[in-house]
Amino acid sequence: MVKFVKPSVFSVILSLSSRKPEKAYTTFSKQILTDNKNYEFEDIVFMPTNLPAEAKKKWDEVASARNPNEKIQLLQEFLGLIPKHKGTEKLQKQVKRQIATLRREVEEKKRTKISKSGPKFFMEKEGAAQIIILGPTKVGRSSLLAAITNAKVEISDYPFTTREPAPGMFPFEDIQFQIIEAPPLVKGAADGEGMGMQVLGLARNADGLILMVDASQNPSAQLSMIFKELEAARIFFQKPRGRVDIERKFRGAGLRIFLLGRLVGCGVKDVEELLRSYRVVDAVVRIQGEATLDDVEEAIFEANVYRPAIVMVNKIDVAGAEEKIEELKRFVNDRVKVIPVSCKTGQGLESLGRQLFDALGIMRVYTKEPSAKKHSPKPFILKRGATVQDLARLIHSDFYKQFSYARVWSKRLVFSPQKVGLPFVLDDGDVVEIRAK
Repeated sequence: MVKFVKPSVFSVILSLSSRKPEKAYTTFSKQILTDNKNYEFEDIVFMPTNLPAEAKKKWDEVASARNPNEKIQLLQEFLGLIPKHKGTEKLQKQVKRQIATLRREVEEKKRTKISKSGPKFFMEKEGAAQIIILGPTKVGRSSLLAAITNAKVEISDYPFTTREPAPGMFPFEDIQFQIIEAPPLVKGAADGEGMGMQVLGLARNADGLILMVDASQNPSAQLSMIFKELEAARIFFQKPRGRVDIERKFRGAGLRIFLLGRLVGCGVKDVEELLRSYRVVDAVVRIQGEATLDDVEEAIFEANVYRPAIVMVNKIDVAGAEEKIEELKRFVNDRVKVIPVSCKTGQGLESLGRQLFDALGIMRVYTKEPSAKKHSPKPFILKRGATVQDLARLIHSDFYKQFSYARVWSKRLVFSPQKVGLPFVLDDGDVVEIRAK
């Protein structure tokens, strides 16, 4: 029996009254690429995968495997069990891409055993957020990193100068962003061209993206290529309507579902049946926004990720740049923020910190000890909409378990400090003093 948990007093109560969908087809909005190389929104019909029980059992083995070689073998067996029809084409591509990625990782490990001088693509996160500069060669990625951080990078007129990730720290007010220049993105990157798997892996693991193009070339075509490769790698820069996170737990932990949004076109029993059919029986499942069964199935395969992004168009100081920037803005059509800059003159770079801060949807919250006169100079970084409960958990589990009340200092409050409880929603710049029992 599935156990439904109410995570907090402001969560939406999980409804058991939802009806099953009358048809096996789900109509939903999806961003697609049309023949004229422009993105539009259209209503399309998607057929659920409906995998056989044997395939779902095999996927459970894939999810449990820890050894890369074992996982490759199990993924190949799983691929062989997938029925070959139009409804499973996307899944087959995703599995093949996973196999290719794992094979490259295995080969990379073999090479690094022979030579320790190979490029290293894993970058440990530092600062308030990790931002990846993503774009084709010769758009000014190295110039941007050198202009806004303390990084010492090679800036050359030759293409493909950057062969491995280059990090630097970018200060914004009282926090710092970790900016990482990735090697150039090329056409076919999602299929492994030009270190594409590693470059897109950086983007998948980051907190946000700077999509960089060049106003002296064809920025619309460059951005179109970036969009295609990100979509093929299942990395989306537009916030999804629904999001499902599945955290697998130890055997016997049971299945717990936290519903922070609502289910569309399906009921709770449908979600439970789908999870159990894939042998997801010991896990914590969090559903946010408006989620469908397709979103739940995508989460099982860990396919889609959302990464907030901004588009930076460089070299606005060259002749003819203004016309190309206007063309680029028409192509983007307000789907993502476009920032025209010149890394050479510094024009436009002064607003980058604020643009990244807003795009990431984060805020700074400062803590204060009961006996202290001033708050801590270093803030905690939380997502917009976070509560005192989120802050207490982030500081230490004891603060949440032994929580009594909190006092909040904020410019938006009529009376400050104000005594509040765990559900109180925080804002950027708030100062919080937590009192334990």
